Amino acid sequence: MIQFDDVGLAFSGHPLFEGACFTLQKGERCGLVGRNGSGKSTLFRLIDGELEPDHGAVSIPKNYRMGYLQQHIHFTKPTLIEEAALGLPPGEEESLYKAEKILFGLGFTEEDLETSPDLFSGGYQLRLNLAKVLISEPNCLLLDEPTNYLDILSIRWLTGFLSRWPGEFILISHDREFMDQVTTHTMGIHREKLRKIKGTTIDFFQQILMEEELHEKTRIKSEKKRAHLQSYVERFGAKASKAAQAQSKVKMIARIPVLEQLNQLSELSFAFQEAPFPGKKMLDAKHLQFSYTDEPLIEDFSLEIEKGERIAIIGKNGRGKSTLLRLLGRDLAPLKGQLEFSDNTRIGYFGQTHIERLNGSHKIEEEIALANPSLNYTEIKGIAGAMMFSGDLSAKKISVLSGGEKSRVLLGKIVAKPCNLLLLDEPTHHLDIESIEALIDALEDFSGTVVIVTHSELILRRLCLDKIILCEEAQQTVFLGTYDEFLEKIGWEEKKKTSAPKAIQ
Repeated sequence: MIQFDDVGLAFSGHPLFEGACFTLQKGERCGLVGRNGSGKSTLFRLIDGELEPDHGAVSIPKNYRMGYLQQHIHFTKPTLIEEAALGLPPGEEESLYKAEKILFGLGFTEEDLETSPDLFSGGYQLRLNLAKVLISEPNCLLLDEPTNYLDILSIRWLTGFLSRWPGEFILISHDREFMDQVTTHTMGIHREKLRKIKGTTIDFFQQILMEEELHEKTRIKSEKKRAHLQSYVERFGAKASKAAQAQSKVKMIARIPVLEQLNQLSELSFAFQEAPFPGKKMLDAKHLQFSYTDEPLIEDFSLEIEKGERIAIIGKNGRGKSTLLRLLGRDLAPLKGQLEFSDNTRIGYFGQTHIERLNGSHKIEEEIALANPSLNYTEIKGIAGAMMFSGDLSAKKISVLSGGEKSRVLLGKIVAKPCNLLLLDEPTHHLDIESIEALIDALEDFSGTVVIVTHSELILRRLCLDKIILCEEAQQTVFLGTYDEFLEKIGWEEKKKTSAPKAIQ
């Protein structure tokens, strides 16, 4: 059991929590939500003892063990299985089968067990960190974005694992559907306050919305009543015959609670600008082939992309999803085959490598301006504001931004220039739940063509897909239909098990 009693914490004079109280009871599985920067990871550090609160108490039972998944990576053993075995509970150091079971569930294979952890891609190294936490069998798991870098198959395995987890856990995740499937309660940080309810993220956000609407209605009603009484006092306070009544009104005014108007929280809200496309066929890929090594990654792939289509690229990690998108976006040149674009095709490209190409010395507004030199300053500031960089925030340097802020800058650059073909590679990474909802809304409203790489089954269903490109080992298959139709007719069962990739593809 974990208990917070009147916990407060501030950084550089800025409060993260004030009067935070909650209890995590035995068997509860709690999702933790809040905007980026609201203090979710900091709350984990308080629970784990890395930080001390400014005031209040954090109570953890004696011998209550925590399993804390962090993004920091440090390995000390020469092989995968030896490194994973470090997570085994005391007295079970030889129970390697427990470690192997979890490693296999997270996408590793028998051939990988004797491989050095340092040779795996960053995504698989994070999986190893997750495996070590799960293997340790703690009383409570603290999971900070455990689905980052997991493919759909591994997310499905983790969903089943956490659904059967006998202890407690607190989970931070931008994947609302995943969170709601495995949790019993939702806790959130909102306006520097911490609250916990029984139910899903939808229940939590609906309750906040109702409370804030009630607060505003009560505030307006109180202000009207205060103004009415004050008017009476000002009109009749000087008259002897009304003095007693006026004084009574003054006392009534003093008893009316003063409610502050809630500050408007900035929200991601935008629309992609659509460039006109008078034709039908936008892009024709013919017999594409590509490889980083001697082993083929993209093999004899052909695809026609037409106006208004919704296309998803899915598959296990390392099967060439991002590579295929880079080929379609002319970010890479195929070894064989050709790409034919209509003269009217205008691409808006969100890629992980594009985030890395943002100029760290530029201000946000300068980086957005580069996307479309025809924009005036007012238009640039408007786009920055839509990306939650209003006012002076648009003058922040790219170098000091978080991953989520950089993602919003890249989205702003896409919004700045009209396009009719969106190529999106995991655009929800680093975004919080509210921002992801805004992005999905913008995609649903965009009448151009969308090609997206994603591991979010929520997005795959919301986009009402026309085509799915399934990337398997050296093979890409085009399926015509929605994601649910894909699950019904093909599904995720793979006939062959292959080793995890040793480098990011």
